[in-house]
Amino acid sequence: MKQNRLLFGLIGFPLGHSFSAAWFNKKFILAGDTEKEYRLFPLQTLHDFPALLHDFPELSGLNVTIPYKEAIIPFLDEIDETARLIGAVNTIRITRASGIIRTKGFNTDAPAFLQTLSDQIPEGPALILGTGGASRAVAYALQERNRRFSFVSRKKTGAGIISYEDLTRELITEHRFIINTTPTGMYPDTDKCPTIPYQFLTADHLLYDLIYNPEVTRFMSNGNAMHARTLNGMQMFNNQAELAFNIFLGCD
Repeated sequence: MKQNRLLFGLIGFPLGHSFSAAWFNKKFILAGDTEKEYRLFPLQTLHDFPALLHDFPELSGLNVTIPYKEAIIPFLDEIDETARLIGAVNTIRITRASGIIRTKGFNTDAPAFLQTLSDQIPEGPALILGTGGASRAVAYALQERNRRFSFVSRKKTGAGIISYEDLTRELITEHRFIINTTPTGMYPDTDKCPTIPYQFLTADHLLYDLIYNPEVTRFMSNGNAMHARTLNGMQMFNNQAELAFNIFLGCD
């Protein structure tokens, strides 16, 4: 790669499901910008992160996906206020001056999710499936809309967390907005889905899956079978990518 080129990329593991490289490289091509490139960097451990920064001196920005959105924070020099409040980072801006590398983390997931919410969202409290970095961003966005929510996890590890085993007909009826923030059902494991009692869903429910690959997940198809409305994560992906692109170019 020429020294005057700028490199961007995605870290996480695994990355076979990701559309990020195709999205960013297409954007660069359409803009006629031949000096920028986006690559996938599957890191089996974050201990490889410092070496990545040094091995690619042209690296100017990174997106972060599972399982590192929370774990990356101690590796960064700075995070912005929204990312600090959420406790998760999915975008990193990298600057270099006089041989010194500086990294700043941001979270574009929360505003990207917020931008997809419409008046069609069911009233009442929501269920957020998962307790990882993406769930934190969704929770922050719902708080911005003054929406109540509860987390659902395999284990009850704190207040406001419901286990999958505790999901009764009454809870499903009360919570008509259900968001899957876990990777369950993501390519290539497309036959899997979160273990909620789908038989209690109705046409009044909206199932929102942050997964965008496949386009229709098992979580969504199970909801469709009960006449629930469904939405995948493609629009949120596009929104957060646009926001990350602006951050890479120097706009917070």
